[in-house]
Amino acid sequence: MKDTTDFLQTGLDTLNDIIPKKLHQQLQFILEMDKLKHVMRRSPLLDQSRTENDAEHSWHVATLALVLAEYAAPDVDIGRVISMLLLHDVVEIDAGDTFLYEESAFADAKEEREQRAAERIYGILPMDTHQRLKALWLEYEKCTSKEAKFAMALDRLQPILHNYFTGGGTWRSHDVTVQQVLSRQHVIEEGSAELGRFTRQLIDDALKKGYLKEA
Repeated sequence: MKDTTDFLQTGLDTLNDIIPKKLHQQLQFILEMDKLKHVMRRSPLLDQSRTENDAEHSWHVATLALVLAEYAAPDVDIGRVISMLLLHDVVEIDAGDTFLYEESAFADAKEEREQRAAERIYGILPMDTHQRLKALWLEYEKCTSKEAKFAMALDRLQPILHNYFTGGGTWRSHDVTVQQVLSRQHVIEEGSAELGRFTRQLIDDALKKGYLKEA
């Protein structure tokens, strides 16, 4: 990894005298995003060959937004939703992925880690782009708009689909209870009433099939 990092930095340094500063900063951010491919999550791929990474997850939930746009509240800007979903896990390059059902000091410090990561990573960009993209990330994190609520609903729905269609996935491997899943399912209902009802049906069926356990 060190040799690769050195090679990238050498390439960027070479471009320093060739391209404008703004383009150099944009390119540096684009290259930084490649690190998302190495941040592993807990959700299995549907073929169960391995777990997904953050880049795959971000692409997948952005695709959900395109396909399921009709289930958003009226006047939701799906372009903004997709932008949020492509950006929402960028901070995990530094902060790492935190398992939704984890209770630990690592999970407790999630917000602080991610704030520091946002400052560094979005700070790579030129100031105008830095402010615009970081504002989208904050809007998502604080869930302050209809777009953010729908984006967060899809982010929560996607791993439920993976767990259901892999016969329990991380629910089974981490002894997740139906009560734990239901306690976090309200986010989906807040973003989309119809997807919330669908999710509850999936959870009920997962319990019947033994994919989830009672407390």
